[in-house]
Amino acid sequence: MLSTERCELHRLKKSDSHHIKKLYDNEQVRKYLGGTVNEESFKQRFHDMIHSPNKEYHWTIFNKSSQEFVGMVFLDTYHDGIHTEIGYQFLPEFWGRGIAREVINKVLHYGIHTMQLDRVMAETQSQNQPSCRLLLSVGMRLEKKIQRFGNEQSVFAFSGS
Repeated sequence: MLSTERCELHRLKKSDSHHIKKLYDNEQVRKYLGGTVNEESFKQRFHDMIHSPNKEYHWTIFNKSSQEFVGMVFLDTYHDGIHTEIGYQFLPEFWGRGIAREVINKVLHYGIHTMQLDRVMAETQSQNQPSCRLLLSVGMRLEKKIQRFGNEQSVFAFSGS
């Protein structure tokens, strides 16, 4: 388990399906992630997470004091098949409180210092300005903009040096 000032990060397990489903059913959360998904698609995506070669680096996030489900974060193989990507989804009721920054900072430093990664990538739709600002605020650097998934994506990188 990883821990921040306000959150506990638990390794994803099969019994977390109902928590993760809340994210995939939420239109605000999924606005820049291809939209909400149907039941069959969700089951496949959750199965892929649980059986990922990097499954030990997928975490559910809970508020320490209330034990409310906050969201999820992961470190997994980036689209290039070489680097590691950080990805995240947080429920809207936890947006704007600095919780995402706290969690992303913790996971980035875990990746660099514990996993000894030389860099961590992140990709978000360029239109998703709150996510772009979040990534910059944790020390990630905008590397380039590309076209993927039918939209312009901003690609960020974080390195331990």
